[in-house]
Amino acid sequence: MKAALLAGFAAFSAPVSASVPGSSADQLSTYVTARAADALGDPAKAAVLYANLSRERPDDMSIRRRAVIGAIAAGDTKLALDLSRGMPIANTPLDLRMLMVANELRAGHNKEAIDILRTKQGLIDSSFLAPFVEAWALAEKRNAKAIDALAPVQEGSALASQLNEQKALILLKLKRPAEALPLAQSALESAGGRADRLRLAFADGFLAAGDRNNALSMLPDESPALTEGRARIAAGESTGLAIDNAQKGFGELMIGLSLALGRMQDKGLPIAFAQVARYANPSNSAGAILLALLLEDDDRPTDALDILYKIPPGDPFANQAEDAEIRMLIDSNRQQEALRRAQEIIASNPGPDAYARLGVVHIEMKNYAAAADAYGRALQLSANAPSSDEPWTLRLYRASALEDAGRWEEAKSELALALKDKPDNPLLLNFLGYGKLERGEDMEAAEAMVRKASALRPDDASITDSLGWAEFKRGKVSEAIATLQRAAEADPGQAEIQEHLGDALYSAGRRYEASFAWRAAMANAEDEDKSRLQSKIDFGVATTTAAH
Repeated sequence: MKAALLAGFAAFSAPVSASVPGSSADQLSTYVTARAADALGDPAKAAVLYANLSRERPDDMSIRRRAVIGAIAAGDTKLALDLSRGMPIANTPLDLRMLMVANELRAGHNKEAIDILRTKQGLIDSSFLAPFVEAWALAEKRNAKAIDALAPVQEGSALASQLNEQKALILLKLKRPAEALPLAQSALESAGGRADRLRLAFADGFLAAGDRNNALSMLPDESPALTEGRARIAAGESTGLAIDNAQKGFGELMIGLSLALGRMQDKGLPIAFAQVARYANPSNSAGAILLALLLEDDDRPTDALDILYKIPPGDPFANQAEDAEIRMLIDSNRQQEALRRAQEIIASNPGPDAYARLGVVHIEMKNYAAAADAYGRALQLSANAPSSDEPWTLRLYRASALEDAGRWEEAKSELALALKDKPDNPLLLNFLGYGKLERGEDMEAAEAMVRKASALRPDDASITDSLGWAEFKRGKVSEAIATLQRAAEADPGQAEIQEHLGDALYSAGRRYEASFAWRAAMANAEDEDKSRLQSKIDFGVATTTAAH
């Protein structure tokens, strides 16, 4: 099965003929422009240009294949399908074959879709996908042998990870919830970022199968999407995210393949599969978000944002889409746009997540007081509305903003409230303890806090650094050096750790080693910290350059 998938990928990525099409100057210009658009990450423009060339040269399959690949990458499925007409099946790239299957399934032509997958012509063997579509085709006819159709799928195949979820969904279609339950639970254990999407689909399946109790069991109150879905299921209503027919099942299969291949440096095939998944099941916003993330990884943030903008505010995954929008805008250095978008979201849906998102934008813009206000509003609203963040997390964010705004006393109060709810939380203990250390406040209690945090999370380099710094500030220099060396070994690229180690070594008279640590800090330090570090390297530690 793995060999079949790799063969398909080879067919997709194989170079076209190196010959320049035709002798016409206009054709040559179009071809060069298309190649340039392709290289610059504009598949939509490239696809249109290649399509124009293909119409002039209908027998040149290499040009048509390029046009098809570009059209699918750009999400122009109509153009891709138009270009596929008359193309010999042996010349179809893997992504086009998947799109053709999705197109047949959308039309209710299950047999034709299976025939395409079973076709042996050309370099592509897509038959390893056929059992899933065959199983769904039988399930739609309420044929009890539907599950048997999945027997050829081997545990070691590229699709083995989706076997349990597809079996569970098909069993629910057949109204056999007791058999589906252990498979659904197993699928959720390995679902990763797809877990919420699958939970909602399983909940709809159990509800349709007459098992409301297990439908509710699929939806713990862990996120706004699941909380809202649980309320709908409790009222006997669908969440709207069922996977209950061949086209939706195939779409989910494409998402799984896209994720499996998403770690590849070349994002062409993962993006193509995600585009096919979106075509197969346009209502699956989780698939649209995946596609947007892949496009961003492929240096196409504008295309990614266009997809996210189209996810409506009432969608179960609108919150995730909005988070991704804001992050992409920030990562693209479009902070003002991010601010406007965050404010638009608040205007349409002023919930705790919307205000927390505004806080993130203000932090990026170094508007710390405004960020603290936004997180404060998120905290107020979280008491009566579901939020992606727990109250202690919002208090931690607000405390960080308050500290950066120079309002340490308020930050301490926020952290103290958070610790009442989570007394053993290492992040809270470390933040408050380290903050006290920096300011020379209640040093014994501060050391106790970071020591407890380190015991709770011994492998966290930042917390180990806090413990080493606490020991140093309290005069335990030898212990501090050993602890800080452990922190530096765990995270050698963190400038603050290296600077702390350098200061501790310098105080112990180990000046050469101190200079080495400071130089290591320089490699990753922020620009505003480099002059201080350079001064230490040149002259040693002074009152004005000592770390706090």
